[in-house]
Amino acid sequence: MNELLKIQHLSKYYYNKNALNDVNLSLEKGKIYGLLGPNGSGKTTLMKIIAGLHKQTSGEVLLNNRPLSYKTKANISYMPTENFFYDSFKVKDIVKFYSDMYEDFQVESAFNTLEKIKVDPEFSISKLSSGLVGKLKVALALSRNVELYMLDEPLNGVDVLSRDVIIDLITRSCGENKVIVVSTHLVSEIEKILDSLIFLKDGTIALAGDAEELRMSRCTSVEGIYKEVFGND
Repeated sequence: MNELLKIQHLSKYYYNKNALNDVNLSLEKGKIYGLLGPNGSGKTTLMKIIAGLHKQTSGEVLLNNRPLSYKTKANISYMPTENFFYDSFKVKDIVKFYSDMYEDFQVESAFNTLEKIKVDPEFSISKLSSGLVGKLKVALALSRNVELYMLDEPLNGVDVLSRDVIIDLITRSCGENKVIVVSTHLVSEIEKILDSLIFLKDGTIALAGDAEELRMSRCTSVEGIYKEVFGND
């Protein structure tokens, strides 16, 4: 088994709210996972715990059979939903910031990607459309040379054409020793690239498995399965 990440009995409580409840998952290398669910289902909380930004209440997360630590964090690239760029920066300044921050950041690859997706390094962040910001965030996250990439709602606020570019970027970035986790509730646009599915509902795993096997067993698309799992959520 080519396992990269193992999550065992993971729970997270915020005051009186149960954000995650006894989550158990195993992620294998070479696959793109869809972390699917409506807003508030626990997707972001789960990603932030794996990224080392939040601490779980109980349970364990293992990366390459090692508990999360500053060493494992270095092997994870996490893209949050928020726009975390300074408006006064130019795109090239953000690339330099990433290069200074992460030893594994591939500057040449980043600039090549920006050229392909038509994001000018001389543009000021304040002048970028939401579509360009979305493409920039994904390009930077995928320009790191790590084993685990987590993209939280990469299609949010992004126009249709930019969504296609982002989906292509994700597809081209997956390799046999890498795992990509994409959190989204925009299922129809991204289901064609997903190898495995994780449906998160009210902080618990409602359904998980191979994408094609789930399609065949339920005789419907991933979007159809989503509607079955979440109903009117």
